Amino acid sequence: MPLQIVHHPGYDAGFAVNHRFPMSKYPLLMEHLRIRGLAAPQALSKPEPAPAAWLKLAHAADYVDQVIACAVPERIEREIGFPVGPRVSLRAQLATAGTVLAARLALRHGIACNAAGGSHHARRAQGAGFCTFNDVAVASLALLAEGGVENVLIVDLDVHQGDGTADILKDEPRAFTFSMHGERNYPARKIASDLDVALPDGTGDDAYLERLAAILPDLSGQRHWDIVFYNAGVDVHAEDRLGRLALTDGGLRAREDMVIGHFRNRGVPLCGVIGGGYSTDVPILAARHAMLFEVAAGYA
Repeated sequence: MPLQIVHHPGYDAGFAVNHRFPMSKYPLLMEHLRIRGLAAPQALSKPEPAPAAWLKLAHAADYVDQVIACAVPERIEREIGFPVGPRVSLRAQLATAGTVLAARLALRHGIACNAAGGSHHARRAQGAGFCTFNDVAVASLALLAEGGVENVLIVDLDVHQGDGTADILKDEPRAFTFSMHGERNYPARKIASDLDVALPDGTGDDAYLERLAAILPDLSGQRHWDIVFYNAGVDVHAEDRLGRLALTDGGLRAREDMVIGHFRNRGVPLCGVIGGGYSTDVPILAARHAMLFEVAAGYA
C-alpha cells in the first residue's frame, strides 16, 4: 500500500512571492512528491472544508464564525500575520479537514500525512503566528469525540513552541502535548505543554538527535497511544530564516526516521503534518518538507 497523502490545491492561498509566509511551498511540495513517485492517484485523498462543528470543538464559536464569514477583527488578523479573506478562510478549513482525514487514514493504514497542517499557534480564542485554525487540536478532539481513539499524543518538533495546541488541549487529559523547540524563539510568551523541551540557539544535529532519542521512550512508556500526531516542521534547519537552530538535511532526515520508526515499530498509528519552514529558497524548502513523506513511505 502506498503512503496515503492528503492534499488539496486550495492549500495554496495565492500570496505574493515576497510574503513572509511562503505559500508557494504547497504546490512545490506536491511537485517534489510527484517526481519521487509518491503522489500517484491511488495515494492521494482530497478533503472537503471542515464543518464548523469540528472547528468549534477546539476554537471559540465566535472566532470560527468570523473566519468562515471573513469578518476577523483587524487586531486578530495582525496577530495571524495576514488578512482572512475568502481564499485564506477556505485554506484554513481545507487544511484542518486534511489533518482529520489523514488521521483517519493513519488509523486505517498505520501511517498517513497531510501535505499541509501543523498550525500550532492558533489558540482557542483566536489565530496567531501564521495559523488560522489549529488543525492538530481539531483532529485530536474530533477523533476523541467520535470515540475512535482514547489516548492521543502530539509530538511537535517545529522550531517554535506549540503554544496554541497546549492552550486548546490543556484541560483534555486524553491528549498529551510534547513540544521540543528553540528556547529564544517565537512565541515570546509560551503556554506550557504537558512536556516542553527548550533548546539553545545553534543546537545542531548530534545534540538535537541525542535529546530526542532520550525522550521518545519516555513518551511511549506513559500509556498506550492510539494515534500520534507528528508536526515535522523544518524550520529547525540551519538555513531557515526564522529558526535559530542548526540542523542539516541529514539531521532532518535522521529526525524523521527516528520519530516515525519509533512509533511505527511499536504499532502506533502516526499522522504527519508539515509544520513550519521559512527559507527564502522555496523550492529547496519544499524539498525539505518532502523528507517527511519520503521517510514515511518506507513505513507504509
